[in-house]
Amino acid sequence: MMLFRREWKAGRRSLLFWCIGVFLLMLAGMSKYSAAQASGQAMNDLMNRMPRSLQVIFGTSGFDLSQASGYFGTMFFYLLLLAAAHAVLLGASIIAKEERDKTSEFLFAKPLSRRAIVGWKLAAAFVQALLVNATAWVSSLVSLSLYAPGEALGRPVAELILGLLLVQALFLAASAAIAAGSRRPKQAVAFSGTLLFAAFLLSLLTELSDRLTVLRVFTPFQYVSAHRILNGDGPELGLLGLALVLTALLLALALRGMGKRDLQG
Repeated sequence: MMLFRREWKAGRRSLLFWCIGVFLLMLAGMSKYSAAQASGQAMNDLMNRMPRSLQVIFGTSGFDLSQASGYFGTMFFYLLLLAAAHAVLLGASIIAKEERDKTSEFLFAKPLSRRAIVGWKLAAAFVQALLVNATAWVSSLVSLSLYAPGEALGRPVAELILGLLLVQALFLAASAAIAAGSRRPKQAVAFSGTLLFAAFLLSLLTELSDRLTVLRVFTPFQYVSAHRILNGDGPELGLLGLALVLTALLLALALRGMGKRDLQG
């Protein structure tokens, strides 16, 4: 528990900035909805004249921006990317920072097993990711109540935020596994960032071509579909179940990798 508090104190300032960023993203983004609603079909016509690739890149593809649900779907695209980036950076840095800061000998000399130390670190990381997720949920509800009070979106928003949490957990576990197993842990953040970019690029490609739909299982960005949920079809339980399984496997790899690797510093 002492280690958990240590990690919490070390990360609370950055956590605060991330939470503020998430809150401002949703509040500022949804504040533009009234303008989109007033323009009505003109906004949709403008977006539809854009090339399909640009619509996908900007997250507007398939959404009716004159409706609160469609506009929120576009905002969720950016929220998902921001939360995933936080999870990747957090998972990699919380494991690799001891060797980066030359404190590994001090920490791992404590009367705790390596797996216990990594376990407490990951627990602190998951709590931070959960707080970012809670901020996303609260800011979504607040912004919708302020700028789009006419639509009842409580349930789809809850389903989207739950899916977001599973995606956060998967990216966090993946980056932690990379940091724990890498022979160059100081570069774990860069490796994990590359993974994030590759997953995002693959997600865009699967949206651009129906022939690549089968590749959705390889990118967590496709595990939660704003189009599907906001249309009332609910989450894809198979993909969310896959996210849970992969998260558990990656956490096991992180614990195993740190337990066997020679530490530096």
